[in-house]
Amino acid sequence: MSAASRRPKTFKLRALHGPQKVGVAGSSCQDVLRKGCLLLQLPVAGSRLCLYEDGTELTADDFWSVPDGSELVLLSAGQTWQGYVSDLRRLLSAFHKPHEGLIQAARQLLSDEQAPLRQKLLADLLHTVSENIAAETRAEDPPWFEGLESRFRTKSGYLRYSCESRIRSYLREVSSYASVVSVEAQEEYSRIVAVMGRELRAAQYHGTYFDRGAKAGHRLCTPEGWFCCQGPFDVDACASKHSINPYGNRESRVLFSTWNLDHIIEKKRTVVPTLAEAVTARDGREVAWEYFYDLLFTSENLKLVHIACHKKTTHKLSCDPRRLYRPRTKPKRRRPARRGQ
Repeated sequence: MSAASRRPKTFKLRALHGPQKVGVAGSSCQDVLRKGCLLLQLPVAGSRLCLYEDGTELTADDFWSVPDGSELVLLSAGQTWQGYVSDLRRLLSAFHKPHEGLIQAARQLLSDEQAPLRQKLLADLLHTVSENIAAETRAEDPPWFEGLESRFRTKSGYLRYSCESRIRSYLREVSSYASVVSVEAQEEYSRIVAVMGRELRAAQYHGTYFDRGAKAGHRLCTPEGWFCCQGPFDVDACASKHSINPYGNRESRVLFSTWNLDHIIEKKRTVVPTLAEAVTARDGREVAWEYFYDLLFTSENLKLVHIACHKKTTHKLSCDPRRLYRPRTKPKRRRPARRGQ
């Protein structure tokens, strides 16, 4: 079939800089180029057409092999296009100072995109560029606080509360185990739990772990609020390099609640039962409650992990039997009196 008898092909056309897309039908590459330049108000001289997908230049030879409805980019003299990654690169280059126009451009690209992989890339980019990490108060970033009680005025305040709530739940678990302890040991077990509770209150339930305003060494994040997954209990680091900044936007705040403070030596299976056994078998010895406190409530035995790195299997790790009790203090021996005294 000759080109003259064929039905004109249709394309979606856009210029290099600008979100506007126009529909163009033509019977040749030159025909589409001429109409596109007229609609987008660009000079025909030196202009050319490229496939949006990968930047391949459209020529007369492959004009009829390109599917109807394909997206083309109209380039003026001196302009280049490397495929849709060029859009991503343009967005990335502006991440250091996002603005409303950039966000709108990303949303426009996403709304027109059909390929699942590119949808995912654009959605992730839009999620990141929409973050308002520097903002701290409710007045500075109202959307971040949607769904939270009005008493929370700052992001750090809420995330500190979030961490405190987790630690408080651990204390409740330890306290409820008293009913399992033998009757003879219950009083001592409850006394130790009460001591731990006082220590936690003094430490404000280690809420600083999630507070980006806390001092280095007291928080698990950067001063900007970035948290990195510390990997499963049996490895030193996260192979997937998971990271998150719950201070950025509401979605990140919600997603962060799925991250776990995972006990390396398991709380329920190991640490609490060992504490109960140590109290029951103390036989005049003093239980080293500080050791158990560290295992239950501090980063000495806690790892912050992405949900995908939280292994539900039995850890098969034990408490150190040498650290369950305080060392016995030997009574001082009296020196024998000197002769002649």
